[in-house]
Amino acid sequence: MINVTRSSMPSYEEYCEEIKDLWESRWLTNNGAKHRQLQTELEQYLAVPHVTLYTNGHLALEHMLDAMRFPEGSEIITTPFTFVSTTHSIVRNGLVPVFCDVNDTDYTMDVTKIEALITEKTVAIMPVHVYGNLCDVEAIDVIAKKHGLKVFYDAAHAFGVKKNGISAANFGDASMFSFHATKVFNTIEGGALCYADDKMVSLLDTLKNFGIDSPETVAFVGGNAKMNEFQAAMGICNLRHIDGEIAKRKAAVEQYRKRLSGVSGIRLCPEQAGVESNYAYFPVVFDGYRHTRDDIFAMLKEQDIIARKYFYPLTNDITCYAAMETAGADKTPVAKHLAARVLTLPLYADLTVEDVNRICDVILQ
Repeated sequence: MINVTRSSMPSYEEYCEEIKDLWESRWLTNNGAKHRQLQTELEQYLAVPHVTLYTNGHLALEHMLDAMRFPEGSEIITTPFTFVSTTHSIVRNGLVPVFCDVNDTDYTMDVTKIEALITEKTVAIMPVHVYGNLCDVEAIDVIAKKHGLKVFYDAAHAFGVKKNGISAANFGDASMFSFHATKVFNTIEGGALCYADDKMVSLLDTLKNFGIDSPETVAFVGGNAKMNEFQAAMGICNLRHIDGEIAKRKAAVEQYRKRLSGVSGIRLCPEQAGVESNYAYFPVVFDGYRHTRDDIFAMLKEQDIIARKYFYPLTNDITCYAAMETAGADKTPVAKHLAARVLTLPLYADLTVEDVNRICDVILQ
């Protein structure tokens, strides 16, 4: 079987060596040595002033908004072409998601449609970098400054990506990275917030530790979102190999492009100018091809090749948001069109050229 993804891991020996001293310290969580080491190394690798680590990316998203203390019912402009976590983080903070359509080139938020959605209740924009493609960060920054809005990026797909030499971790007021097992860089489960505001450090650290700000005082209602030492150890190991992992992914993507480019009815994302990709995903849009997206999905599955309809359904079209006034996929026609036609093909560091050829043969034959 070829799965849609496969987690990158260090050697068994390397990980065992990394966690060995935990049996001596017995310090397994609560800002231990591994946690602090990974945080420092990520700040250096991502070239960002501050990194706050989390047990998963979703809680990082929730805390990013929670820290702002926006009035209940405030609106955040976001995209439906994303994983449900993005929208859930807004709603679970008592805020209202307002869905902006995406563009038809790189599937990120259509910056020409943002301003029409801004109201007196709008407090922030939450765009999503998808598949390793970066949003138009310059245009979004201009709009946000013009209207006095915060910008929070869901950068779950953008670890290690740079634009004109600048790390994606530096755009907006904060960016969230997911370190889930399926991502380019993983800590088994995990995530992080990256930001520049010094005042946010202690606030986020307190929020993710139940709101406890001293041994005998609890400043406010917080949660438990701390990354443990075994997660951090996996991250320390994987960070040593991240550049090599991305290079392997690039080789697989290049073979996909070689086989599938120029085929009528098959649309590939163009490479973004000035962007150093992490080759997180390989999306293919079947639009006018002799087989539908769903047909291709089924044909691949019959050959033990697991692809993914990603993202489908749209988050503004799922059951739990059906009654929401701002929901409805018909309001975002480009995203709706893409969601019915996009398929992400298997992609991971250990995917061989032979595997890619096998996948492409099924699609083309």
